[in-house]
Amino acid sequence: MAKWGEGDPRWIVEERADATNVNNWHWTERDVTNWSSDKLKELLSGVRVESEEGSCGVTEVSKVEGEASINNRKGKLIFFYEWDVQATWKGVSNTGAKYKGIIEVPNLSDENNMEDLDIMVTVTKGDPDAPLPVLMKMEGAAKIRAALGSYVDYLKTEFTQGMILPTANGVNKQAQSQAQVKVDKTQIGFVSSAAASSTGVKIPTCKVSLKDTFLTSAEELYRVFIKQELVQAFTHATAVVDGEKGGKFRLLDGNVLGEFQELVPEQKIVMKWRYNTWPCEHYATVTMNLLDHGNETELAVELRGVPVNEEERTRHGWQQYYFEGIKQTFGYGSRLY
Repeated sequence: MAKWGEGDPRWIVEERADATNVNNWHWTERDVTNWSSDKLKELLSGVRVESEEGSCGVTEVSKVEGEASINNRKGKLIFFYEWDVQATWKGVSNTGAKYKGIIEVPNLSDENNMEDLDIMVTVTKGDPDAPLPVLMKMEGAAKIRAALGSYVDYLKTEFTQGMILPTANGVNKQAQSQAQVKVDKTQIGFVSSAAASSTGVKIPTCKVSLKDTFLTSAEELYRVFIKQELVQAFTHATAVVDGEKGGKFRLLDGNVLGEFQELVPEQKIVMKWRYNTWPCEHYATVTMNLLDHGNETELAVELRGVPVNEEERTRHGWQQYYFEGIKQTFGYGSRLY
């Protein structure tokens, strides 16, 4: 029997009693079908395009059929996935004209490159040759392709840990190679045409600062941000919120997600925060300071690490969905600085 640092790592048993499938050398498989289905829905539901004519975007992912798995054979990871995806999109022009249609992707699989995907955008309501349907067929399809590319990248990075065990020197070579997987360079932002970026590559960022006053106590305002039922109330959308340190959240039907990093009741909230169409795994750091003035609370919000081309959208989103949403829902309206 080989000792540590000697011989073929296939036979290193690390003092295991059975030495079964050492280092996962034989065929092992991990089913990631359920995760993949959820991830595809999350990524596609955030697709939206705008122009001077109006806006349109995916409103429902109605069909995600298929399967996905990760396999390890003799130290090599092999990815299998095959999906048939269908979604509904809607659009409204600045003149009030409404459009509706279907998006179909029948051949998302490991056998096809991203550029070879069939992305069919059809119109079921409205003039198919109007500017908005054409926008959805062109820019919308491009963002769909980028979102699907992000799914493949997540698949190859999030579920590889443990598939290949450490060798004698403690180095997991497969893990090292997987860390080098690049994000699809066609990835495009939620509204703007964002520059392509891959995980670990620096992108231009900026700081966004906001301040507002709410006619309520710091205790009540603090609860609004960490209680799931209250978040769903002011965003008027499905949300998942684990209001503990290290707890994750997903708001606005999956369009915003992150994690609470620091929670000081009635005083401070720090969190990782991102739109789901930002470059893969890029988060802004959001610091929220609450200053209680008795019958009103001043809230100062600072977001660091916002992609430069997402500055205006981020500022507008916080003002509309957080500040104004909270005031209108709970009656905390006051002056805006």
